[in-house]
Amino acid sequence: MTARTVLDRVRPADRDVLGIWLASRVSMWVIAGATGWMFVAQGQDVVPALERWQQWDFHHYWGIAMHGYEGDPTGVPNEAFFPGFPALLWLGHAIGLSHVLAGLLVSLVAGAVAAVALGRIGELDGGARVGRLAVLAWVTAPSAVFLAAPYTESLFLACALPAWLAARRQHWLAAGVLTALSCTVRVSGVFLAAAVVVHWLTTRRDQNARWKWSGFGWLFLPAIPLLAWSAYLQAQTGDWLAWLHAQAQGWDREFTSPWGAFERTWQAAFGGTQSPGFAWMFRAEIVAMLVGVVLTIALIRWRRWGEATWVGLQVIAFGTSTWYFSVPRATLLWWPLWIGIALLAVRRRWVLWAYLAISVPLMSVWAAAYLTSRWAG
Repeated sequence: MTARTVLDRVRPADRDVLGIWLASRVSMWVIAGATGWMFVAQGQDVVPALERWQQWDFHHYWGIAMHGYEGDPTGVPNEAFFPGFPALLWLGHAIGLSHVLAGLLVSLVAGAVAAVALGRIGELDGGARVGRLAVLAWVTAPSAVFLAAPYTESLFLACALPAWLAARRQHWLAAGVLTALSCTVRVSGVFLAAAVVVHWLTTRRDQNARWKWSGFGWLFLPAIPLLAWSAYLQAQTGDWLAWLHAQAQGWDREFTSPWGAFERTWQAAFGGTQSPGFAWMFRAEIVAMLVGVVLTIALIRWRRWGEATWVGLQVIAFGTSTWYFSVPRATLLWWPLWIGIALLAVRRRWVLWAYLAISVPLMSVWAAAYLTSRWAG
């Protein structure tokens, strides 16, 4: 396949979406540059540009890339993190890049792929304008810094969004392969696999009400990396579910009743038990959970069964954990949310301006918090 062929396959609508993605990256880099200079305490040195991105979970990815899962350089069990992203950090380092630069490049390229796929999904639901607006809403989301950071969000979406696009087009082999790849990056791949299965089940009858079995076998492809990962963990630790138990050991994330999880999160947000920065983030967790619940109900009402499964399973998982944790980050993965905002913005222009007026300032604050080592979810 020649470069000319690839360029020919990128349509004008895709170029618009890529322009939005690149413009948003410039904005994020401006924020990163300004943050590095403006939030330096008296007597301290300015943190080098790349080091500003070495925050929180990145240290776990770096530890895995450097030492594998046998070592434990970060003080918590790294089995909680799936191997796809650390493997790319290792590969980048093997060809001479620093781990953080490799992670940033992965997020940049993967985010471009995800943006094109999101634009095309939005186009299926409402035309090219909806696709563009969906991408705009996505890249200006409050937690959008994680699309730029050396984190897993962009890489996961570079697999998950094309997988869903393939499923929408009834290309089940592609959907199965891409979903399997997403399962190497995040546990969210399990929820995506379930959503693809539900979409397959709800699109099985033709116009004559006859059942179609085409594509059924490809739905099992995501089980391959999941079983391989569990087998590896069992060989290393003696525990098939070491990734799940690592979440409990390192982050106190265990099954809890929904009311218990809400009560504990509410107490953290408003009970005075946390520092102001952490309390503020727990309040954001509650808002994000509310958005997830409303979105799931709306998708069920609209009979969007696959999308409802995708969002709803995550809401259930977050809502039955010890407390709500990293939900605002997870909203970046909820493509029905961004397409829904775009559809509303097409019908009511003020929706877009209201959204941007709230989201862009929050995005800037969120990015500054992350880049200065403050907890950002």
